[in-house]
Amino acid sequence: MKIAIFGKQFGEVFNDPCIKLFRFLQKKEIDIIIYKPFYEFLKNEVNITPDVSGFFADNPGLTGVDLVFSIGGDGTFLETVTYVKDSGIPIVGINSGRLGFLAVISKEEIEFVLEDIINGKYKERKLDLLTAYAGEDGFGEMNFALNELAITKIDSSAMITIHTYLDDVYMNSYWADGLIISTSTGSTAYSLSVGGPILHPETTNFIITPIAPHNLTVRPMVVPNDLEVTLKVEARAGKFLASLDSRSRIFDEHIIIRVKKAGFQITVVELTDQSFYATLRNKLMWGVDKRN
Repeated sequence: MKIAIFGKQFGEVFNDPCIKLFRFLQKKEIDIIIYKPFYEFLKNEVNITPDVSGFFADNPGLTGVDLVFSIGGDGTFLETVTYVKDSGIPIVGINSGRLGFLAVISKEEIEFVLEDIINGKYKERKLDLLTAYAGEDGFGEMNFALNELAITKIDSSAMITIHTYLDDVYMNSYWADGLIISTSTGSTAYSLSVGGPILHPETTNFIITPIAPHNLTVRPMVVPNDLEVTLKVEARAGKFLASLDSRSRIFDEHIIIRVKKAGFQITVVELTDQSFYATLRNKLMWGVDKRN
C-alpha cells in the first residue's frame, strides 16, 4: 500500500499522536510519500524524521497512491482537495485540533482506527463540488470548491448588489455584504455561520445564502445543483472579492461569474461506525444540556 501525507503546522498537543501515526505506518511497512514543507515542519519542530520514499508537490506526484492522509483541520482538508483534484484517491481526514466536519478522525482515535483503515475496513463517501467560471482566465485550473464560492465586498463601506440568475432566469438581486453559493458539504461551513441550513452531504443541492442582507425577508434558498447559477455584481468600489474555499481573487464588477456542479467528485474515508448524524451531535453538541 502507498500513502501520501499532506499536513500543515499543528500545536504541541498533537505531537504524540503524530509520532504514533508514523510509527504505526513504519511498523506496517507502508510506502509513504509526504508533502515536503510538512516533512520539514515535522523534522524541525516535532523532532521526528519520518521514513518516507519520496515527496509530492502537485497532483501528478500522487500517481500510484492508494490513500491520502490529511493531517490538520478542515482548512487543511480543503487544501488537500486541491492536490487530489479529480484523481479519485480517497482522503483520510485526521484532525489535529478540535472542531472538524471533514477531518473527523480525532487524535484519541488514531491508534484504534489506523488498523481498520490499512486493512480496508472503512466506507467511502462521494462528495459533490462546484466549479466557478469568471471571464477568460478567472480562477485558472483551481476553479473548483468543495465547500463554497463566496462573493463579498472588498471594504467596510457600502453594500454590494448581486444579481442572481438560475439557468439564465432572473431570481433576485441581493443587497448585502455578500453572497455564498454552498455545496451540501459546505452547509456546515461559512453558510451555516450566516444562517444557512444544514444539508446532508449526499443531497444534490446548492445553498444560496446572503451575508447580512439589507432586506430581512431575504432568506437562504436551496436549489438543485444541476442548475447553473449566474452572478452579476454591482459595487461602489468597482471591484469585489470572490473566494473558492480559501482561495481568493479580486474581480472588476463587469466580470460575470457562473457556478455549476463540478464534473468530478471527491472521495472521503469514513469509519464503519461513523455517521454524519454522529458528527453533528459531537461537533455541534446537539442534545447536550449545558445546565449539567
